Amino acid sequence: MQFSGLKNSRAVHFFGAVALSLGLSQAAIAQEENIEVTPLQQVTQQELAAIYVLSEVCPSLVKEQDQFHQGYTKLAQEYMLKEKDAVTALSKLSKQKSFQPILKEARADAKAAGTAKNQAICQELTAYSR
Repeated sequence: MQFSGLKNSRAVHFFGAVALSLGLSQAAIAQEENIEVTPLQQVTQQELAAIYVLSEVCPSLVKEQDQFHQGYTKLAQEYMLKEKDAVTALSKLSKQKSFQPILKEARADAKAAGTAKNQAICQELTAYSR
């Protein structure tokens, strides 16, 4: 049972970090400062899986589909700077057999986070497109 709690804690921590990153970017935009928020370290497969899972979870939780897709695209591109089309790259990665266990874990983490937390993150992502 401790492992399950650790997993839930990790999910909340990562999804919280995504929300914080989105919030910081929005604050910078609101102040019209030229601050760029990008990951400081190498991006992990778990982070990419969590971002991909947002593309599965969020469409049913947000009304502004176009704005969500713009925000999702922006977030994916920030985490996959070397990719010309990060959304397509994530989609291809999600189909790789070696990525399936990581993706399964990210889906479980999103489920453990619950609808309210997922909806809040999805709304932040929708606002992130602005």
